[in-house]
Amino acid sequence: MRLLRTIQLDVSDTLVFEPAAMPGEWAVTGSFLFMQDDLASLTGKRRAAFRQGFAGVRSLGFSTLAVVTPAQADEIEQATQDLAQSLIEQLGAPDLQTALEAAREEIRFSASLCLNGTEPYPEGTVIALTRSHEDGVIKEQFRSLSRRQARQAEDDWHSDARAFSIIEVDDTNAVDERIDLVTLLKDKSQPL
Repeated sequence: MRLLRTIQLDVSDTLVFEPAAMPGEWAVTGSFLFMQDDLASLTGKRRAAFRQGFAGVRSLGFSTLAVVTPAQADEIEQATQDLAQSLIEQLGAPDLQTALEAAREEIRFSASLCLNGTEPYPEGTVIALTRSHEDGVIKEQFRSLSRRQARQAEDDWHSDARAFSIIEVDDTNAVDERIDLVTLLKDKSQPL
């Protein structure tokens, strides 16, 4: 089986999200973290997390990207237990049984994102999430990019292109919501 793990290709997640997930945490989409929010009025880091953040199961912090990773049965069970504990400690789940049921559902969905139809994505495939709120419903869209696709497209990109540019702006609500996965993967010195 395969699950998603959070990855950080640079420090940008620590600047964009509050809190940022720890690199290498098992990941779920985390849309449940926004169920109590007035989604139309989200601003700043909370809005950025809503728009494109996976949630780490231990920290419930956010990561822009997740990577498809093989997982053994004991790792899946530990990820489920960790998420259940986070739901109790950080979100006030009423009891362990309720938290475990919710955690199992989230982990199952995370595992389903590691499939391309009925076939598993190759290990190392990067998954990005875009979340929106339309007509009272939270909608999620997912994109995948394999290492091979990134290498093939690499020649098409300008050599000075950067994954992220950090600039100071006066409007604290402004968040650049574009993700350039090919450029993020371009730096081969950074492990996925």
